[in-house]
Formats: sequence, structure tokens, C-alpha cells
Amino acid sequence: MYRITRKPVYAVLFLLLIFHIAGASDIKNIGVPYVQNYPKTVYQSGNQNWSITKDEHGIMYFGNADGLLSFDGKYWQLHIMPNGLIVRAVAADGKGKIYVGGFGEFGYWQNNSKGFLTYHSLIVRVPKQNVPNEEIWKIYIDGDRVLFQSFGTIYVYADGKITTIKSPNPYLFLYKIGKRFFIEQLNAGLFELKGNHLDYVPGSNILGTSGVLSILPYKKNEFIIGTSKNGLFIYDGIKIQPWANQANVFLETYQLNNGAVVSGKYYVYGTILNGVVIIDTAGNVVQHITKSSGLQNNTVLSLYIDDEENLWAGLDNGIDRIELNSPLYFYFDKSGNFGTVYSSSIYNNKIYLGTNQGLFYSPWSPNSTNQLFDMLNFQLIPGSQGQVWDLSTQDGKLLCGHNDGTFLVNNNTIKKISTVNGGWIIRKLNKDMLIQGTYTGLVIYRKDASGNWIFDHRIAGFSEPSRYVEEDVKGQIWVSHAYKGIFKLTLNSDLTVVTSKKYYDERNGLPSSYNINVFNLDNKIIFSSDSGFYVYDDITDRFYKYHQLNSNLGLFASSNKIISADGRKYWLINHGRVALADLSQAGRISIDSNSFTVLNGQMVQHYENISRINNRMYLISVDDGFVIYNDADVNTTNKARLPLVLIGRVENITDKVVAISDNGNDNAVDIPFTKNNIRILYALPYYRQAKIKYQYYLKGYSSQWSDWTTQTQKEFTNLSHGTYVFSVKAKISDNNITAATNFTFTILAPWYANKIAIVIYVILLIIAYYILRRLYALKLIRHQKHILQNLQKEKEEFLKQELIDNEQRIVKIKNEQLQAALAGKNRELANSAMNIVYKNELLQKISHEMLNLKDSTGKKLSEEQLKKIQKVINEGMTDERDWNLFESSFNEAHESFFKKLKAHHSDLVPNDLKLCAYLRMNMNSKEMASLLNISLRGVEIRRYRLRKKLNLEHDKNLVEFLMEL
Repeated sequence: MYRITRKPVYAVLFLLLIFHIAGASDIKNIGVPYVQNYPKTVYQSGNQNWSITKDEHGIMYFGNADGLLSFDGKYWQLHIMPNGLIVRAVAADGKGKIYVGGFGEFGYWQNNSKGFLTYHSLIVRVPKQNVPNEEIWKIYIDGDRVLFQSFGTIYVYADGKITTIKSPNPYLFLYKIGKRFFIEQLNAGLFELKGNHLDYVPGSNILGTSGVLSILPYKKNEFIIGTSKNGLFIYDGIKIQPWANQANVFLETYQLNNGAVVSGKYYVYGTILNGVVIIDTAGNVVQHITKSSGLQNNTVLSLYIDDEENLWAGLDNGIDRIELNSPLYFYFDKSGNFGTVYSSSIYNNKIYLGTNQGLFYSPWSPNSTNQLFDMLNFQLIPGSQGQVWDLSTQDGKLLCGHNDGTFLVNNNTIKKISTVNGGWIIRKLNKDMLIQGTYTGLVIYRKDASGNWIFDHRIAGFSEPSRYVEEDVKGQIWVSHAYKGIFKLTLNSDLTVVTSKKYYDERNGLPSSYNINVFNLDNKIIFSSDSGFYVYDDITDRFYKYHQLNSNLGLFASSNKIISADGRKYWLINHGRVALADLSQAGRISIDSNSFTVLNGQMVQHYENISRINNRMYLISVDDGFVIYNDADVNTTNKARLPLVLIGRVENITDKVVAISDNGNDNAVDIPFTKNNIRILYALPYYRQAKIKYQYYLKGYSSQWSDWTTQTQKEFTNLSHGTYVFSVKAKISDNNITAATNFTFTILAPWYANKIAIVIYVILLIIAYYILRRLYALKLIRHQKHILQNLQKEKEEFLKQELIDNEQRIVKIKNEQLQAALAGKNRELANSAMNIVYKNELLQKISHEMLNLKDSTGKKLSEEQLKKIQKVINEGMTDERDWNLFESSFNEAHESFFKKLKAHHSDLVPNDLKLCAYLRMNMNSKEMASLLNISLRGVEIRRYRLRKKLNLEHDKNLVEFLMEL
């Protein structure tokens, strides 16, 4: 957006206009004022800009091919008309309305309650028979009425109604000058609109038929009438006559298209074919600005002078702002005639430029009063080819430090006075002696009898490249090496030999060995570095930071070059940035860097040069030309009252960027809680080149003002509900600060915390109270019932448990009885078994004893008798009645034993069952042998067979198995 467009001035008529020092002339005619370009790539709208206005807040509005375009100094915004109409005319009433007109449409834009600019058409108020079907070309605010003009009708809007003024002939354009209105009727002449009537201006036929395209106030009760192709005329209220001036032929040739007046002293005319021309009250051309000298386009569709005397030009392709009262005027060599400028000087009515190609000169005519067709025509001085490092005027003689030596300049010739290469800098030692720093050491010049400077000698004992040279109050010579370190030299009395030399670097207190330069500031030797300025202390022979100076210079404390200006003023060059420091007021240093922001980066690094033309004017060398700076203009512009900061678009950035308001200045805004992440955009409608800083404060969120910053927007996230006041102010210099602009907005409470919700909450609390109270009562009732039920249940449980206990006691008694009975049965069973055992054992004894029986004769009994007896004994031992009795007793004691045993082992025979029963009773083998009437061996065999039938494991005990059954 911000740039210097530096193209060669129009080559036929207006290559450059020479400055003449005439009274109170504000607009200079050397070079061109600063032109700021706003191409359509910046404002993102149509090419053509048909009209311009400025509202009460300082916002610029442009009638653009795409609609109404606004600009607040930082942000552009397009407001589209119904049906996408081109805005041909625009006018601000200073009360919040922006009137616009296009094809078949006119009305006004105004901010609504939410801060959005909305359009209100006035066509509905036009009588049906007069509804326009053509373009609206002019709009004027006249007190309480607004005039809209098309080629066929003048529409007057007043008191909410629209009336029309027609004529028998088509109109061209309507003009307002003070309280008077003039309009041309094609082929009928010029008319003055008085009320709702048109009065013919006598003698206006002299204007011709090319069309009146400008009427401007001239002297008291006089007007300048500009025509498309017939030049300029003066109307004194009685008659119209041609005005002879320097611009007539130019305006006739390149077709005047519009005009504007500047401070009542200058008249600006835009043309169709050749940019802008500015003349003074005498008719002298003081400026001509074209595409080659800064404009984006030579076709000027509209002109507007704002209250800061910025000239706005609406072009056929883009928008330009021209700082007519700028203290800087530019001359650039876009053709490459003289190359990169290292040094410059004005001497004997000539301007000299030392460049990388040689020494160039051109006539300089400050006293000329008619220099319309004069131009700066730079010519190379023969023999000066090569790099010119320094131009220095010493006692009325111009010396040129050159790559090939040093020359004495005389008009358009040079004379070599030294063959020592690389004359970088010259300083005066006394009235008859100069010292020069060169590539290979120091050179002394002296003044001869005729007053000319001549080479005297080289100083022996020092051959270092000497970029800067200064003499201190003790006569010591300080030399800044071209690349590294500082030297302090002491010379002998005739300045021929270095008697003492000392080298200084970081070991002596300097911050570095590189980029250390020496300068004389207010008769004090100081040393520049990237870390700030340093001073030398004789006592300690060391360097120390110059805190008193550094703290006052701010960003320019790290300047790499100091150039003397006027009096106690000094130019500071900080690696491409320029400032003018004023030390004239004791104890205070004022720094002006804002006036030179457009020069930042434009000067040749390490070879920056600024020459004084007179006490108030300076010539500043830049890369491919020079700039004229007038100190007097700065004092005027710096006193201008700053406008207030504009708070513009307010955006919700919670999910995606959505506009909440387009204008935060007029109305308080309510913002839903769900959109409590916002961005506020603001800008100072100050359009001159300056570095603007802002400071903001959000009441209700912040505790103090922010630091100064160049940012023009601020985001706030996760804001709590409540009312906030956003305040912002701007400053251009430390003592030029605007008043605060305030924007009040409220973050609405979330749905769960708004008033309705709170009422609902209260109602719900009351309902909840009664519900809880009722529930509590019901709970008490239920609790009482529950207690009664528990008591009843506990009683029933107690009775039940008591019944169970009784039953268990009964069962226990029965079990005990059964156990006792079982024990009795077992005893009986055991007794029965033992009785059988005893019986069998007795029978066996009897059987044995019977073998020993003898009869009365002493003989053994006969075998037959023994068999009978043995049979009886065997029958006694195998009597089934014994088993049946045992079995019956066994079954009573061990119920279902045999059933279970047979169920699992059906192949068991009765003898097996008997053995199982005896084993179950844990009888020993002997007892079982007796009961079974078998031998012990037989018992073991039966036990073995029984184990097999029972399928017992080897390690399983047979008795335990039967006991578990």
C-alpha cells in the first residue's frame, strides 16, 4: 500500500519545475510531492473512481465502479449498490449520511443501530413521471437540502420530499461554489441556479461548446471557469473573459476534466490524457504530476482536497493521494543518466551530483519566476568519470573527493589537485589547512595566495584507509578505519608526521572492532556503534557509553552516521532510517523521524549524504536521485490537530470470522455469550506518511493501558458476561497524542444466566422447595410405615426364628434319640455279632475237644458218632437264623447299606455282603473267620476277591470305602 513511485517526470513539457523562492508559496515547483498509490490490488474493487468525499469522522469515500468504497487510513471496505450499480457521485453531509448516485438510482448510506452501513433509496420519493433513467453525476449538500444532478434533471431533496428542476436543453454538470450554483446547458450557455430557477449568465457563449468541467472560486466574487478544450476563463460576476496563463495550452491539449482549489492559492486540474497540473493565482504552473512522476494513471476522473490538504485523485485505474504540503519533494533519475548518488551539493547556481559514474551538474535557478519549460538537465563533467565520494564546499571552493584523486570544481570543469586515490572526507583544521581521509591515509591541503586550495603533503607514519576524520580540542586527530577500529593520532607541529599513534578496539571499551565511526556532535567527539554512542575518557584511556545521549535518542542511539544540519541540529542516519535531531534547547533533544519515513531504505548505505541549501532547505541524496526537504513546512504540518481514532469493524472469531458491527464509534453493541471471542479493528484517519502507534485499554478486563504498538486490531477471547468499554488512542510523535475513543459493548449473559433464566430459577426453586417439602413429608410417612413394617417383620422373624430354634432343638433331641437308638442298635448288633462269634468259637472248641472224647471204656468215639456230633456243630455254626438276626439288626443300624452296595455292585453274592457288613463294623479277621466259619486265610482270600469286585484302587482302604458308603 505504502510506496514511493519514482518515475521520470514527463519528458516533453514538465521534466521538472524549478523552485522559486516566492513569498509564502507552499507548493514547491522542484521535483514532485510525495505520491501514495492505492492500486486496485490494495482496495480490491473496480478500476475507475468517479467521485470522492470525506465524512465527519475522517473516513474517505469513493464512488467506484463496483460500488461505494470506504477507507479509514488502514482498512478498505466495499459497499455494493442495488443491482451492483456504479457509483458516479458521492457526498457526505457531515451528519452520518453518505449520499450516492448511479444509473437511475440515488439515495444515502447510513449506519443502522448495529453499526452496519445500510443503503436507503430515495427513488420512491420521486414523482413517477420524473423517475430518472440516466446517470446521476453530481451531488451537493446545501444546508437542509441535497441536490442530485443528471444530464436531464436536477433533483432537490428537502423536508422528506423531492422536487425537480428541468430545462429545455440537456444539462452538462452542476457546480457549487460557496452558496452559488452554476450549470451549463448544452448549446445554450452557462446558467446560475437561484432557488428553483435558472438564470442565464450573460456572455457565457464565449466559453464555447467543448463543455464546462470546472468552476472554482478565484479572487473576491470572481470565478475560474475551466473548459474541456478551450482553456480557462475568469468570471467577475459581470462578464466572462479568457484568462491568459501558462497552463492554457496544456489544458486545451490534454483535455481538462475536473478541478479543485487548495487553500485559495492554488488550482489543481485533472486531465484526461496527462495527469494533474497545479497553477497559482498568477497562472504560473507550479506542479505537473503524471504517471511518469508518481501517478498510477494519467486519466483523472475526480479530485478532492481534504482538510489536511491531501490531494486525492480518483483515476481511471486506481486511487492516488498527493501530499501537496509535504516537506519532501522528489527528483528521480529513472532513465539511469547519472546512476547511484553518493554525494550532492548546490554551488554557484548549479546543482552537483556525485555518483558512481562521475560528477554531474545542472543549472539551479532559485530566483527565476517563470521556469515552466526549464528542466534539470544533468550533464557529466568531462574527466570526472568514476566514483565521486565527497563534495565539500570550503571557503567558497567546491572540492570533489574522487576515486582517482581530489578535484577543484569550477562550473562545468574540474581540476585535479591531488593524485591520492579515494578522497572520502575533508575537514578543516584551521583557516588555511584542510585534512582529508583517503584510501591510503591522510592528506593536507593549504590555501595559496589566490585563495585556492592546493595539495600540500601526505602525512607520514599513517597509511590506513581513513573513512572519517575529526580533530578534538587538544588537536589530536581521530580516524575511523574504513573497516575495523579507531586510531588516535598526534601530529608534529608542521602536520607532516604522526608522532604518536594508538589503535582502539573492544579491548579499550568499545563494543566491537567493526562499524565504529567518529563524529563531532555539538563540539564533542563521539563514536557511533551498533550498541549506541560512546565517548572517550582521557584519564582512563578507555571508551564508555554516552548514556545521556543514548537515552534521549531512543531508536536512533545506534545511528551509524551524523551529518551537521543548521545550528545545533544534526541529521542521524540509522542504517537506512533518517531523523533530524534538535539540540538547541538545553537539557532536551527533540527527534523528528516521522517526516522522513518515506526515505527509509532509499539512501546509499555507508554513503548517506545531506547538503544544506540554505537555513531551512536541504538536499538529500537517495539511490537514484535526490530529495528537497524544507524544514519550514514541517513546523506547520506537525501542529495540525490529530483526528480521533476510529473503531471500525468488530468481528466474532469464535468459530469463523463474522462481522458483529462495521462501526464501533456510534452505538453500544450487545454480543451473545456464544460469541464472546471478538476482534476489534481500529485506525487513525490520518493519511499523511507517518509511523502511527496505538494504545488500548479494555475496562472490565484490563487493569491498565497497553504498551504502544503499531497493530491496528486487538483480539479478546473467552470474555465473561458483562459490560466493557474499549478505549484506544494514537500518537504520531511523543507529544502528539489523540484523545481516547471509546466503544461500549456488552457480552450478554448465557441463556442459563439471563434474567428470564433467573426468574425461572427462582420459580423452580420455589416449586422445588414445596416438592422437597412434600417429598420429605411423604418420606417421613414412608419411614414411619417402614419402621412399623420392620418392627412387625422383626417380630415375625423373631417368632419364626424361635420356631426354627424349637424345631432344631426337637430335631436335635430326635437326632440324639436316634443316635442313642442307633448306638443301642450298634451295641446290640455288636453284642449279637460277638455272641455269634463266641458261640462259633465255643462250637469250634467243642469240635476240637470232641476228637479227644473217649467212651467209658476209654476208647475214642466212633467216627460215625463224631460225624453226627460234628454235623450238629456245623449246623450250629452255619445256622441262618444267626445271620438273619444279624442282618435285621444291621439294617436297622445302617439303613440302605446293602441296597446301595447292590445298586453299585450287582455281582456281589451273599457271602460278599456278609463280609462287607463285618468289615463295616470294623471286625478283625479272626472275628470274621469265626462268623464265616472259614480260616484266616480264607478271610484274606475273600477280602482280595471283594476288592476286585468293588474295583478299588490299590491304595484305597477297603474298610474306609465301606465306612464312607
